[in-house]
Amino acid sequence: MTAQLTESGTRTWQADPYADALRAGRGPLYLRRHDGWLLPLEVERWCAEPDAADDTVLARCTGAVLDIGCGPGRLVAALARLGHAALGVDVTPEAVARTVRAGGSALCRSVFEPLPGEGGWGTVLLIDGNIGIGGDPAALLRRAAELTAPGGSLLVEVATADVDERVEVYVEDGTGGRGASFWWARLGTRALCSEARAAGWNPYDTWRTAGRSFVHLTL
Repeated sequence: MTAQLTESGTRTWQADPYADALRAGRGPLYLRRHDGWLLPLEVERWCAEPDAADDTVLARCTGAVLDIGCGPGRLVAALARLGHAALGVDVTPEAVARTVRAGGSALCRSVFEPLPGEGGWGTVLLIDGNIGIGGDPAALLRRAAELTAPGGSLLVEVATADVDERVEVYVEDGTGGRGASFWWARLGTRALCSEARAAGWNPYDTWRTAGRSFVHLTL
């Protein structure tokens, strides 16, 4: 859950308290809206081995895989163990360092900067809420299409609720530490499929497991 469109968003994910939580491998950590709405961030799960829901994502990956906002790299490392060519992209140096330590490959870079293999990735991942990157799902989906090979796939984790919102939020650690405000998005399955069609993607499959929801899109 990392790369951002805006400079302030990028700084937020590179700085405390997010980097501190990754370094420690645990929270508490939250996204908070200015009206008080709070979304807990699952740092412990991100820093652990893939769980049963993650396994359903890994099983759908084909070809070379690009993980956008890879965080501490559990999926990238698992894909490497499965024999995939896999690369994580994240704007947070600590996330990239953890990915490499876990046995994966990662670049400290925004998804909107030039990336290796553009137009050739067999599968692109937007997991752990990363469809929210930059608060502009349409722009992110168009960028993902530029990165993916013809006939390739985009696997997106969506909100379990039927939501479609762009919100200004900040990261906080529950003890007074907080980052700068930035824009984030939350989409449920219906909203994601609508945005995806407009960006040139075809909804292929949806599934829910272990309390998490996913959409499989194809070009």
